[in-house]
Amino acid sequence: MSERSMPAIPAAAATLGLLAAWTVHDLEEVAAMAHWSRTRVPVLRERHPRLPDRIWRRLEAVDGREFATAVGCMGLVVAAAAADGYRTGGRSAFYQDSLNGFGLHGLVHLAQAAATRGYTPGVVTSPLLVVPFTLWARGRLRRAGVLRPTRPRELARGLALAGAATVAAHAVARRIRSHPPAAPAR
Repeated sequence: MSERSMPAIPAAAATLGLLAAWTVHDLEEVAAMAHWSRTRVPVLRERHPRLPDRIWRRLEAVDGREFATAVGCMGLVVAAAAADGYRTGGRSAFYQDSLNGFGLHGLVHLAQAAATRGYTPGVVTSPLLVVPFTLWARGRLRRAGVLRPTRPRELARGLALAGAATVAAHAVARRIRSHPPAAPAR
């Protein structure tokens, strides 16, 4: 099926839907993160004393506003990927790598919950939305004939993109939150 014969609504759903699915998923994370870091991290720290203290300190210091700012920064990346996917009819490598990274990061959430033997922010929407949406969108791209072959290298690139964007979003958020804008002059 060519890009021209691909129905507009499914094309938009598969590409712009990435931003919608990501938004719902990250709303769960924003709603849960501050409480989770206050209540669950001390339990995990006690259970895993061999992990470096700097990891625990960083997790315990999660500030809800900083985390929400990081989510907003990440949203810009996801919006750019979704828009590029829509613009190219799903052919964009940036969009497809982002889609792969989104789905794989959902599996990471499931692994985190299994490793911590409990709830972790993002684990509810991962099996209900993140993974199913990714599989549906990839199927849509495949049926449209635009899905690039998915070898381990492409999956690693998608996961690396998600990881790098997450680290960058948190670094930007930390910088923004540590340097609030000056109050306007009267």
